[in-house]
Amino acid sequence: MFENVLGQNVSDQLILDFNARALAPAMLFSGPPSSGKGSTALELGRVISCEEDPIRAAWNCLCPACTRHRLLIHPDLLCLGSRSFCAEIAASAATLLREGSGAASRILFIRSVRKLLARFNPVLWEDEPRAARVSTLVSSLDEELNEFEFISANLELSSPEPSSSGQQTIEKLVNGITKNAYKLEAEGMSDNIPIGQIRRAAWWSRLAPIGRGKLLILENADRMQEEARNSLLKILEEPSEKVSFVLCSSRPGSIIPTILSRLRVYRFKQRDPLAEDEVIRRVFRDKAEGLNIKDYLDSFLPVSGETLENLAAFFAASAAYRAALISKQEGRPLSEETLLLGKFCAPRAEAAGFGRPQAKGALLIDIILEKAEKFEIRSLFSRFLACLLDQVSLSLKGPSLFAPAPAYNEIWMKNISWAENAVGLYRLRPAQVLEKLFADLSMGLAKL
Repeated sequence: MFENVLGQNVSDQLILDFNARALAPAMLFSGPPSSGKGSTALELGRVISCEEDPIRAAWNCLCPACTRHRLLIHPDLLCLGSRSFCAEIAASAATLLREGSGAASRILFIRSVRKLLARFNPVLWEDEPRAARVSTLVSSLDEELNEFEFISANLELSSPEPSSSGQQTIEKLVNGITKNAYKLEAEGMSDNIPIGQIRRAAWWSRLAPIGRGKLLILENADRMQEEARNSLLKILEEPSEKVSFVLCSSRPGSIIPTILSRLRVYRFKQRDPLAEDEVIRRVFRDKAEGLNIKDYLDSFLPVSGETLENLAAFFAASAAYRAALISKQEGRPLSEETLLLGKFCAPRAEAAGFGRPQAKGALLIDIILEKAEKFEIRSLFSRFLACLLDQVSLSLKGPSLFAPAPAYNEIWMKNISWAENAVGLYRLRPAQVLEKLFADLSMGLAKL
């Protein structure tokens, strides 16, 4: 039970509560990103459903319920909530292609893709406006995954060392699945949890379970608008006897008190470096090389963190340069904060090969889109914006400990927040958002 949850003592408390039949009907798994909250929630669903030995519920249990839960296809499990899956899928694909399609690496890859597909469960997407746009892609990805599962299992049975043609077939399938998973996440996922999905989850929770019990997992539960929060509150006020709820969040302070009061909190800690190394070694059969889990997973994306940092420096330096030109035209001095930003970011952008800062937004954005693979992987845009804020913060650090004017910080936070919502919530194209972000930041910095 919970053998696949590494480096988190919170699983011991869950085992005690479960075996004492004292499991709360609604729980909050709170802790930093990549600390195992989602994996623990999925494992809890398997434990609740185990038909063979509910007290022990070993990970390798062969009962039908555990088998379906390991593959994330059990009908008594419902997952919703926004998060990025691409990095985990890419890392799992790399493990599979490096280690071969044995049972462990095969299940790792299948689960990584099904975590994404679970967000497109027909229960959640009935009458959803975007359903028609993604349904074909969901069906195609599901079929490809089933084909991969069938072929890879047969290859393993026929020979422990697959032929070169068999390996090429697996590699082609894995690459195709990974590419379509990236596309599905980009086109179908939203940063906030829609009210319609909460209502349909409420309907699902009132249905009798197929097996011993049901589990509803809501990741990033802090990302809900008021209507969705109110709808969730109604579910928690009158929980069904056979359904458990797990809300996951790295920002529990953003969850409204009326919901928090109905949850039993399980706190996940930030793993120490040795524990992070152990997770990467045992799960992905790899060496961490000093990276934490999140950075390790991100390293498999086609655009590296260093590239995004350099692009953010280029963007910030260009915004400062454009602000300087506007200030000069209008006869006003440039703020000290903007001067420091340009002096800090411009050398880094030039050293990365991007040349001098650009005053023309169109050329700047073309360069950024080309280097960032057009932000086709959804999480890359959020990471770029985070890197942009990091560059702003770093530019103000130095021996003088310069304290920026409140208006300077407000310009950056307001515009970055708008850009995040524009892409993540309202589905605007990154090129369009970057164009407006550059114009608004340049003008705002010029008027400080």
